[in-house]
This record gives sequence, C-alpha cells and structure tokens, in this order.
Amino acid sequence: MYDVKTVAPAFLEMAHRIIWCVAATTKVDNRARTRVLHPIWEWDGDTLTGWIGTNRHSPKSRDLANTPFVSLTYWEPSQDTCTADCETSWETDPDVRAAGWDLFSKYPEPLGYDPSMIPGWDNSESPNFGLLRLTPRRLVVTPGTEVLMGNFVLMTWQNAA
Repeated sequence: MYDVKTVAPAFLEMAHRIIWCVAATTKVDNRARTRVLHPIWEWDGDTLTGWIGTNRHSPKSRDLANTPFVSLTYWEPSQDTCTADCETSWETDPDVRAAGWDLFSKYPEPLGYDPSMIPGWDNSESPNFGLLRLTPRRLVVTPGTEVLMGNFVLMTWQNAA
C-alpha cells in the first residue's frame, strides 16, 4: 500500500492524459450502470478532488441519490489503467459552482471544454448544471508499459477512514 502523496500525482497524470473514463454507479434496484465521463482532477499536495459537470436531473443523479458512490476507470491501449473509487456530493455553493464552471474552461480541449455548449447550461447558475464533487476513497494506478515488460506495478492507496 502506498501513501496518497505517491499515488495521487501518478493517478492525476494518467487520468488527465487518458481523459475519458468509464464511470459505474448503482441504480435503485442495486444493479450497476455505466457511462463514459471525463472528470477534471485537482491535487493540492495533500488532497485529490475530482469534478464532473453533469445534468442535475439525469439517471446518474438518481443513482447517486440512492448510493452516493462512483467507481471511475481509465484505460488506454498501452494498458495504462487507473481507478478511483469515490464518494460523491453535489456542490450547491454558488462560488464553488462558478469556480467549477471556470475549471472546465481552463484546460485545453479535449480535457477542458466550454460548459455553455451543453443545452440548458447557460452559466454556473443554470438549474440543469450540476457540479459533482468526487472524494477518492481508493486509488489504483497500473502503468501498462511496466506490465507489458513483465514488471507488474500496482500502486494502491486507500483512505483509512
């Protein structure tokens, strides 16, 4: 088991390079549901936080109301993979929502994007715009180049709480 200061930067680099991940939630009937998303992650040296701009009234929103956890896995053909198992919460503070809106615009495409291109999202105060905070509880990073060379490297961090 590694510490978060080792795993989080490796996770962030890989996630932002791969960009798209498969996100799994649990439906009300306890069945899994997946979709493809591209969160943006922030690392302050101690804490990794992910952000997803998403429709506040989507099936994902209903799933998370029932079970507020999501598992996100990134993969690319070189076999690089990383996973974040996260607790989620909807951000309601107007200043944080505005900062999240700006965060999506800050990065060049394809990681960043203009949120106003989504129908119904005119600004961070739009009722359909949801800002989902991701708080990792477990991170796993596996560099595929190492696996292909016969060196299985699995960096794992899990929150003790």
